[in-house]
Amino acid sequence: MPCPAPDTCWLYLIRHAATENNDAVPPLLQGRRTDPGLSAEGWKQAAKTGRFLASRRVAAVYSSPLLRARQTAEAIAEHHGLAVQIIEGLIEADVGLWEGRTWEEIEKTDPEAYRAFRADAAVHPYLGGENLQTVLDRAAPALERIMAENLGRTVVAVAHNVVNRAYLAHLLKIPLGRYRDVPQDNGGLNLIRYRNGCARLVTVNGVGHL
Repeated sequence: MPCPAPDTCWLYLIRHAATENNDAVPPLLQGRRTDPGLSAEGWKQAAKTGRFLASRRVAAVYSSPLLRARQTAEAIAEHHGLAVQIIEGLIEADVGLWEGRTWEEIEKTDPEAYRAFRADAAVHPYLGGENLQTVLDRAAPALERIMAENLGRTVVAVAHNVVNRAYLAHLLKIPLGRYRDVPQDNGGLNLIRYRNGCARLVTVNGVGHL
């Protein structure tokens, strides 16, 4: 990708590579209350993502403070001689008392909270944690600040499943409660163009590099 026009920022918004929780069958919910690193498969995904972006003129790499995101970001940044910049607003959702559990368990033990969350996660929170509107209210300004500060550049931000889905649902102008309709694989790439104060989604969950 050539250097963007002076009034434009291209942002690669990436979901971190896999952890053992992500690899589990069924996967375990993973918010901010535990901080695992990448699994063996996750390291492979991070390396592939880094190689894919090595030919891009990446000017900055940003990351959530959580280890799995930082490790993914570092695998990208090393190809460009960059240090990873930590952005607190990109931290994963607080999934509260459901951390480290499966949806099947949660449905059985907390049926009312589960049904409310599934009905509209924008309003009803993870039990003891955040709802999606709260996530979007911190993630969107963080991402848009990154883009506004990097006009004329291509940059990377590594965040998380819920963070990315909430922001992408916002860009797609679909109800936030439908965030599950937005696919986000571990290591998936979303390309966003920012121009004249407006962010536009170009690519959702590109996984061809994996």
